[in-house]
Parts: sequence; structure tokens; C-alpha cells
Amino acid sequence: MGGINYARRQRAVRAEAATAADETESSWEELPTPPRSPPTPAGTGSSPGSAAGSSRGRPVMLGAGGGVGGNAGAKGAKPSFVSYISPEEVHLKEPIEKELDPHLLPGELLLCEANMVLKCVQDDGSNRGTCGKLICTNFKISFLGDEFAFDDEPQFQNKIIRENDITLQCVDQLYGIYDEKKKSICGQLRKYPEKMIIYCKDLRVFHFCLRYTKEEEVKRIVSGIVHQTQTPKLFKRLFLFSYATAAPNCTVELKNQTVMFDSVKDWRQELERTKGNLKFKAVSVNEGYKVSKKLPTYFVVPMAVSEDSILQYQGKGIPIWCWSCHNGAALLKMSALPKEQDDSTTQIQKAFLDGIYKTIDKPPYEALKIDDLSSSLPSMQDVQIAYTRFKQLFLIDNSSDFWDTDVKWFSLLESTNWLETIRRCLRKAVEVVESLEALNTNVLLVEENASDLCCVISSLVQVMMDSYCRTKLGFQSLIQKEWIMGGHTFLNRCNHLRQTDKDEAPIFLLFLDCVWQLLQQYPTAFEFTETYLTVLSDSLYIPIFSTFFFNSPHQKDTTMYGGTLDTQGSQLSFHSVWDWSVQFKPEAQALLNNPLYTEKPKLDKIQRKTARFKHQRQLSLPLTQTKSSPKRGFFKEEADQLIKNLLGKRISKLITSSDELQNNSTEFYDSWHCKPVDPHGLLLPHLEGPEIKVWAQRYLRWIPEAQLPGGGTVAIATKVLDVMEDVQGLQRKVDEKHSKMVSGDNIEAAPFSRNPARLSSLFPFALLQRHSLKPVLPTSNWKDLEDEEGLAKRDDEFVDLGNV
Repeated sequence: MGGINYARRQRAVRAEAATAADETESSWEELPTPPRSPPTPAGTGSSPGSAAGSSRGRPVMLGAGGGVGGNAGAKGAKPSFVSYISPEEVHLKEPIEKELDPHLLPGELLLCEANMVLKCVQDDGSNRGTCGKLICTNFKISFLGDEFAFDDEPQFQNKIIRENDITLQCVDQLYGIYDEKKKSICGQLRKYPEKMIIYCKDLRVFHFCLRYTKEEEVKRIVSGIVHQTQTPKLFKRLFLFSYATAAPNCTVELKNQTVMFDSVKDWRQELERTKGNLKFKAVSVNEGYKVSKKLPTYFVVPMAVSEDSILQYQGKGIPIWCWSCHNGAALLKMSALPKEQDDSTTQIQKAFLDGIYKTIDKPPYEALKIDDLSSSLPSMQDVQIAYTRFKQLFLIDNSSDFWDTDVKWFSLLESTNWLETIRRCLRKAVEVVESLEALNTNVLLVEENASDLCCVISSLVQVMMDSYCRTKLGFQSLIQKEWIMGGHTFLNRCNHLRQTDKDEAPIFLLFLDCVWQLLQQYPTAFEFTETYLTVLSDSLYIPIFSTFFFNSPHQKDTTMYGGTLDTQGSQLSFHSVWDWSVQFKPEAQALLNNPLYTEKPKLDKIQRKTARFKHQRQLSLPLTQTKSSPKRGFFKEEADQLIKNLLGKRISKLITSSDELQNNSTEFYDSWHCKPVDPHGLLLPHLEGPEIKVWAQRYLRWIPEAQLPGGGTVAIATKVLDVMEDVQGLQRKVDEKHSKMVSGDNIEAAPFSRNPARLSSLFPFALLQRHSLKPVLPTSNWKDLEDEEGLAKRDDEFVDLGNV
């Protein structure tokens, strides 16, 4: 009897234990702490909609559920759903929900959102990733999830745009997956996709799986994103105006500020800096934009140009000064005359231009070379086509696509013609440099509106010839002068309004790519880094800065916001992109400065007098037809010989062929490259085939398979920064020994705690990432092989065991 009671008690205990186990397994999401060895969550009673958490430290793994492990011998029931989250990770549900609140800027409004969206991992095309919330505002598309462990947070983080944020202007193309078929998303949608793919203009690719999202939320989020990114927009609907209205107006006065060229004083100072005030003058005839809406309020013209003539021709056909060389030669640009006009007007304008040319062209000392860029460089359409082909190489959906293109990478790269476009622009800039530097010839660049290729070539010439333009402030001032005040149509060329594609062309990106070619060839000659150029290109699509969101200074100055039919709106003040503190913290801004750059040494009084004497000697040749001073008579023999040489060159140009002219240009190019390079002097790029390279940091930074662990420019920069920190530490010890006082203001801390084991060529935009290994056979050949059984039956042809 006791045995029977004992057996009954044991059965009761086992039954209670089984019931408790079932209850624990069915409500594992409520556990405060995760179990050490959790069971597989397969046939539980919860629904996927209740699992709203996301993983921390690793992506959520998707897969079919198995049977419940309560009875080992019983056959597992067929699961009614698939579990997409593991029980050990659900204890993070409450803190994640707190973090899912979106970070909104002033003036930013939440338009639509969707829960249970899966951000897929782009490695093998499978549905693995992180679960979270996808939102769309009037500023950005943002995925709210927790993908990083605490020690993997990105250190170079933009304060405005985070890693999973996409500004509406940065969206390039939208695609949807319908029944495993990829189709473009645009217009009104009759059917909504299971997965949405977003291609960005900064070459990021996002895959969002909507299969587990509620149908109403899918319709809302997809329709909202399509409407905000693909439909034409009104100019005043840009977030730029919403932010400027709602954000506090705080203008910070910075020392050594970038020259904005919005006053006559700025232009006159630039004339004095380049010694161009002898033959050119700053005019204010366009105040109130009464001459032309395409010209800035203030600009510089030759002394012979009167204000009446500028008013008469509305700025067309007026040579506008860009820069003056040390020898007195000048670089100018001009808008081409209208093609469709009557003969009388054409004759009058030609007569006016002939008179202007005579004041500039004074052979043999100062000849004038007119260069029509529309006939010697690619058109806007050609540039756009080349870049459209080029960017497709980097918009990778998964690692298989990456390795498919690896076999034919160079042929695909060459077929895009993008690097050849860069080479042609650099070659044209070298030709202009030769005319200014070697031939002492004024160069006039002519283009239809003088606001596209003129900006590219004139800026490149100044970067090559003027070391000031290779400093950060000088480069920013150059962009303000040649691009912003030069009237480059950023709004149309970047297609911010999505109204038409015919005007879209990456002209400014072309210029930055050309500058990067110079920077990677002469890294010690630039004060800024390639990271600076990369974040500058990203700033094209951040609509809180006015720098790259207007077509002209007139459009910016005359755009009023608010008001009614009876009242006039108010003029807003916008942020400038040159205030880098808006985007980055001080330690992140340190990566924008080149540690290899050395400032130009300042001359002492004796050297300054010698330099000034040499400069006067270069300008001692008569610039006008007036008689030279008797005090300069000892230069007569030198001047006579120079005149003979110049006259000989002028006459020889009339009888030589184009091939010989090309040889002369090659001679100048080759002779310069035979000399030692002065980082503060003239720079000429190497134009040979392998010297023009792909800007890897910008175009490959989002592809883990393309990273170089511990390599790239980051390896050099890290070593240099380490040495600099050691030198600064020794210097502080020396100062302490002598003065026993150390000023903390001058101590620069290390920008980051750099761990070389976690760095790669993707730094600082990403740390060392896990990526798929390169297959032995190209993935394009895998399809031609037999199935698994066929491969198993085949005999091995060759196995290389190495030294095993």
C-alpha cells in the first residue's frame, strides 16, 4: 500500500512539474531574465505580433520552429507559425520599446510608421536581420532597431543623420519584391511588395522585409515613402524651410571663418591676395539683381568694362574674373552669347567683345586664349550617363552579386566611362595651368551659362596652382566663390525636387572626385582628408543646410517663407554646411584634418624682401604699352630676349599642327614631373591609366567584402596619429620641466581610442565587419555545376593539400 501511495505521489509530482514547465514555456516572453540554456521556441502559444523586440549584439535568426521538448518520446505537433525571435532575447523588450521613440529635429513631423519590419542582412540574400520599426517623416526615412552591442557603437557618428536614417533627398530608387520578382515602385500601387529595397544616392542599400507587418501598416508606410521620395515637390515644401522656421536662430561667429563672398569687401580682399587688383575691379552694379538673376550681387570684371555695358547686355558676354596668377595672367569665365537673336544685336555684342578682348589680349606679353568647354569636354548628359553606369557597380544587393562582378570588374569599370571623364577634366585643367604658368596667357573659359564645367575647371586650376585653396578654409572659400556665387544650379543638378530628370548631373561630385585624385597622389599637400571630401559629398542631400539647395544667390535671397496674398513673408536665415559642429562632435571633426599636412612656412623679414623683389621682377615686364621706368633699364636685355622668345612662340603656333601643340603640352607636363614636388607650390596630377583610381572610401564604404582589415589610408593615419600623440606627450613633459605649468587649452586629445584589430579601410564610417569569403569559383559559374548528388558522385580531379 505504501508503494502504491508512493507511486501515486511520484506521478502527481511529475504531472505538476510538467504543468509548470508548460506554463513556463508558453509565457517565456514575460521572464525578467533569460535562462542559461533556453528551449527552442517553436510551438508556443504566443503570436509573432507579440514579439516586438529586437536583438542586441547580433541579428535575429529566422527559421521554422520544431516540436516542443516536453515529452521526448512523443511526436512533435506541426507548428502553426514560425518563430522569429529567441526567448533569451525577449527580456530586452522593455528597454527597446523606450528606444523606439524617433529622434525628431525641429520642424520634423512623423507621417507614417510600421511595426514588425525586418531590416535584412545583405550577405546571402536570406531573410535574416533585425526586427524594428520603420518610420517616414517630412525629413527622413528611419529604421528604429538595436543592432549594435555596447562596444560596437559607431564612433564617427553624424548628429543629424544616423546609420539607419535616409534623408528624402538621398533616396535614389525604390524597388519591391513581388513573388520573388524585383520591380520598380512608383506612382499609384495596386499591389504592395513583400520586401522593399531602397537605393540611396550615397550608395547605401536597405532591404526591408514587410512580410510580417500588418497589411494596413504596409500600405501606409509604402505609400508614404513613395509619395515623399518619388513624386514632384514644390520648392517651399522642402524640409529646409520647415527646419529654418522651427530651429532657433543662433549664428555663431567663428574665428578664421570661411569667406562667403557676399560683400564687396570679400571680393576686394581676394583681389589683393592674388594681386589681381591692378587690372580688375569689383562691381556692385547687380545690387537688387537688376542686371541678371543668375549673377551674384557682387563680382569682378576687367577695368575696361563699364557698368553701363554690363546693364546693356544683362551680364551675357561679360568676362568675369576668377583668379590671377603670380605672373599677372588671369583666369576668367563667360556665359556664351544667346544663339537665337537678330543680326544687329549679334554685331553689336561682337563689337563690344572685340573691344574687351583688346584690353585683355596684349601680345606678346599677355595674350588671350578662349576655350569653349562645350566642345572639349563631355556634355551634362554624357556625365550623367557615365555616373549612372558607374554607380550600379556599387549598389550591391547581396554578397553573391558582389562576387559575380568581381571577375569582370575592370571591364565593367572601363565601360562606364566615369574615370575617363575625370581624366578629361584633369587634362583640361592641366592645359589651362600651362597657359597661365608657362605661356603667361590669360584664359577665358566659355560655357552656355558658365555654371557647370566652368566651375569644375576654374576650381581645379586654383587647387593646382594656389596652395591656399588646399587648406580647409581656402577650399571652402573656393567653393563659395566658384560654385555658390558662381550660380551652379544645385537644386536642378541634384534633382532635389524630383520634377525632371533631364537637368540632373553629378557635376559637383565630379569635381570632388577630381580633387580626391589630387589628394591621393599628393597627400601631404592638403590640409583636409578624404573623409572630409566624403562627408562633404554626403552633405549634398541633407536639407538643413542652404549651401547646396539653391540654384543661384538670387533664389536664396528672394525666397520668402510664410505670408499670405496680402502680406509678404519673412526671409529666413539658414545654416551653412561649413559649420561642421552641427554634424560632428569635436573628436569626430579631428578626422577631417590631415595629420600629414604641414603649414606653409612663414618668411622672415629678409626672406620676405627677397620674395617681394622677385615678384616685382616677374611683373617688371611692361603690362601695358606705356614706357618702362628708367630705373628698370637693367632688365632691358632680359625683356628683349623674352619678347623674342614669346614672338617666336606666337609665330610658331600659327604654322605648327595640332599634333605639335599636343607635344608641347606633353613637354610641359613631363618636365614638371621630373622635378621634386613642392607641396605648397604647383601640383599637376598624374594622368596615366592606373593613376586615375576609384574613390574607394566613398563608393565602397558600405560593402564589407571590399574592406581591407587593418589596411587602407586608415592604417597610415592611425600610425601618424599615434606618433603625433607621443610627440605631444613628450612636448608636454618638456614644458612641465621648464615652466612647471601646462595649459590644458592647447592639449589635443586623441580623436578616438583606436584599436587596430577592429579597424579596416571602411573606417571611420564602419568598424571591422563580418563578410563572406571570396568563393573559389565565381558565383556565376555555380549555376552551371551539377546538383549536390551529382557533385558527390564525381571523382576529385585535383586536391592541393599544401604542406599538410
